[in-house]
Amino acid sequence: MANSPVQVFKDLLVGTESSDDAAVYRINDTQAIIATTDFFMPIVDDPYDFGRIAATNAISDVYAMGGKPFMALALLGIPVGKMPMEVAQRITAGGHAVCAAAGIPIAGGHSIDSPEPIYGLVALGLIHPDKIKRNDRAQAGNVLILGKGLGVGIMSAAMKKGELGDAAYAQMIASTTKLNTPGVELADMPAVHALTDVTGFGLLGHLLEICRGSKLAAEVQWSKIPILSEARPLLEAGFVTGASERNWSSYSHQVSMPAGDTTLQRRMLTDPQTSGGLLVACSADAAPAVLDIFRAQGFADAAIIGRLATGAPAVNIT
Repeated sequence: MANSPVQVFKDLLVGTESSDDAAVYRINDTQAIIATTDFFMPIVDDPYDFGRIAATNAISDVYAMGGKPFMALALLGIPVGKMPMEVAQRITAGGHAVCAAAGIPIAGGHSIDSPEPIYGLVALGLIHPDKIKRNDRAQAGNVLILGKGLGVGIMSAAMKKGELGDAAYAQMIASTTKLNTPGVELADMPAVHALTDVTGFGLLGHLLEICRGSKLAAEVQWSKIPILSEARPLLEAGFVTGASERNWSSYSHQVSMPAGDTTLQRRMLTDPQTSGGLLVACSADAAPAVLDIFRAQGFADAAIIGRLATGAPAVNIT
């Protein structure tokens, strides 16, 4: 039996060929549609906060491509007969609140009967085809800028054990519900060469995606990495997620750490983020302007954390 021919879609500008954040399809010379979806089970007990986090996380992939969201569809799974409808309404209200903040409607969606609550979005955005920010176009000499502090996974681990205080919970919610809106302005900057967001694979995992796609090596300064202040004592107390350990097992062969006990650093660098920050690769000359964009939009933790250079794809932590 002959092999089926591979169908080529010339207007599919970003598809499954890379590890990018969303698909992008050109509809004319000046517009392309960004399409992405994300959903998960509750990571916090409050249904309204859960809905906000899930919606922010889904929309983030549009911003990570440099696009501006214009519409969303809701995805909802509820255990019918086991969960009060008021809880489902609070979840969806949280999603609507985030979409309202992003200036977009939830224009429809789909719901199912499921054993556990599930919520998320299909998020759609628009971008000029020439302004798409992929994660595999970084250049040697680029500096790396991280937009949000790390530590969400560590906070989540502490919460599951009943050890997350009110201040830490408030900081976690503030971070995970903050829309990555700087992505829209970064799309207008030719000196921004690559863009992604830091989510489930941790900072190291998503940085390695940039390195592999761009065929470059990265050097990161541990002391420069922004960390959520309430996450630091939890890290030192030993809170860690299972996903962090799995992340390290999957890519540790491409990471060099300093001599000595680096357990704490490793756990933070592999910490899975929900609705994490943007990771930017830009020319050194453009870095001050990129930081200005972040800070003007309330991202006080944004910082230069390292740079890219020629070499085999790997990350060296100093």
